Amino acid sequence: MYEHTTKGALSNTIVSATKQTSAQLLDSGGPFESVLSGFAPRQEQLQLAAAIEKTIASGGALVAEAGTGIGKTLAYLVPVLKGRARTIISTGTKTLQDQLYFRDLPMVKKALGSTLKTALLKGRANYLCVYRMEQARKDGRLPSRDSIAELEAIRQWAPVSTDGDLSISTVIAEDSELWPLVTSTSDNCLGSDCPDFEACFVASARREAQEADVVVVNHHLLFADMAIKHGGFGEVLPGASVFIVDEAHQAPETASQFFSASLSVKQISDLCRDVLSEAAETSGGMAAVRDEVAHCRQIIKEFQLVCNDHLEDRGSWDEMLNHSAVRNVLQALDSAVAGLKPVVLPLQGASRGMDACVQRLAEVQAHFDHLDKPVPDTEVRWFERRGRGVSIHSTPLDISNLFSSYCEQLDAAWIFTSATLSVNGGFDHFVQALGLQDADTLNLDSPFDYENQALLWLPNSLPEPRESSFVPALLEQVRPVLKASQGRAFMLFTSHRALKQAAELLADSIDHPLFVQGDMPRSMLLDNFRKSGDGILLGSASFWGGVDVMGDALSLVIIDKLPFAPPNDPVMVARSNQLRQHGGNPFMELFLPQAVIALKQGAGRLIRDINDRGVLVICDRRLNTKGYGSVFLESLPPMQQTSDRDRVVEFFENEFARN
Repeated sequence: MYEHTTKGALSNTIVSATKQTSAQLLDSGGPFESVLSGFAPRQEQLQLAAAIEKTIASGGALVAEAGTGIGKTLAYLVPVLKGRARTIISTGTKTLQDQLYFRDLPMVKKALGSTLKTALLKGRANYLCVYRMEQARKDGRLPSRDSIAELEAIRQWAPVSTDGDLSISTVIAEDSELWPLVTSTSDNCLGSDCPDFEACFVASARREAQEADVVVVNHHLLFADMAIKHGGFGEVLPGASVFIVDEAHQAPETASQFFSASLSVKQISDLCRDVLSEAAETSGGMAAVRDEVAHCRQIIKEFQLVCNDHLEDRGSWDEMLNHSAVRNVLQALDSAVAGLKPVVLPLQGASRGMDACVQRLAEVQAHFDHLDKPVPDTEVRWFERRGRGVSIHSTPLDISNLFSSYCEQLDAAWIFTSATLSVNGGFDHFVQALGLQDADTLNLDSPFDYENQALLWLPNSLPEPRESSFVPALLEQVRPVLKASQGRAFMLFTSHRALKQAAELLADSIDHPLFVQGDMPRSMLLDNFRKSGDGILLGSASFWGGVDVMGDALSLVIIDKLPFAPPNDPVMVARSNQLRQHGGNPFMELFLPQAVIALKQGAGRLIRDINDRGVLVICDRRLNTKGYGSVFLESLPPMQQTSDRDRVVEFFENEFARN
């Protein structure tokens, strides 16, 4: 009797939800009043939901900026679940992906009585690879003593895990050196040939995604899948008739990364390691490959040392080749990789893993062959160093045609939404980057009362950001404000160098807990900052967006300078040159729009809730001295503005008096 009543009630809810529009479901008297504490209708949310519902029905494209506090997640989840069309939802980070799947989706499904099947799908590097875990155990050459304990913990965890998602487990540290030994990559995965394929967590997650109505992914997986399809291979994601791209301001850069071709020292090093591991399982195999692999590894070390001595962290292909020492050792690395072929090829067929190594070797050689050819006009070639890692990238200058042609191949609706897509109210920069000129656009301001909740302070006595005295002068200006706010502050920097300098200068001169990016994993840093209640967090790029600290823990956001891309960035330089050749203005069309969107992201950390109040500080005098300063200011929420520090101190005094 109880079961029958429950099903009947559920059926009635579904029928009711189907008959109502998405806006009606999110309005007063709708189902969310009973499942979401403190729910209240928001006109901007109703507008967004109606626009998304219309776009899904028409199969078109919508680019929508939804200011902080509108509730864009509900605004797209309701039309998606109500419409019942197969949908892929992509968001910016794994953290947001987990939040969407484990918190938001179940709540909306409950409110609507939805029975649609949902799935969570991440990149393969998040899932335990049983085969590689066992190979690591047999090999015994682990990175550290800590890795031994971690490997044993993972082996005990694996049989009881339902999804093998290491990224949300507690058995391996975020920065553990064991990660690449217990997860797979597209290079080393054996696919259906793997002896442990039946127990494969990646294959299981993909099967669930293929069977689901709604699949939650992140941008890296979405665009990696696009790139795979562009190359003519099979797809990872199921076909869908609706694509929701949340945190869409990240989409152009992420798409550009995945339409690039890359060759890294890590690729070659991993290949050498796996060749040895597979050869050890074959009679006479180790003796056949040992010398050539040892030679290749030696050249890798020489390449790393030479790059460390002669190259910056990032630069153009020409800059790399201008150093004869780098050029010579790169050629030696090419030859060393080629030298692996005669000793590895005879072992083909000895094992599935060795067959995969043969294929990977061919792909690495193909990358070297590509680098031997002249750089085409449509591409920019550049290098990047991170620690001992060195990678060489070939990036398309323009992905708009690639992306738009991919969208046209699918009979699907596309919704791109974020709190930061427009520049001074316009969407030209975003739609041109992705070739979305035919898309509808919608700009909805935040419902928060910024004029009364927030104050913008623009110090006018600071030196130019490029001057060596800038960071010390900045700290001298903001120390009284940090004291008045009783900490509770984010200090956001555009460079690690400035962040490190500020951290050193503040370390012994501040009476509040200091949390510095890099001292601990990002999630732990944020958690400790929230718990402190009066902390000061110093962060760079990854803290400008995707970070949510509501309430009293964060009442002050200080931004050191306008976040322009470095003028010598090789990709930006190449795109600038291309724009000039076509009569464009690189600063106005490329550098300025990107910087405005980045600044909006950083400023957006301040007010995250209807009750939040605080001060935004931008320490770059160019806002007042340069003509383009008005573009930044007019793109920010409408806050009261001051150049008087005493008014900022008074703001906080009034806040504490009020409480």
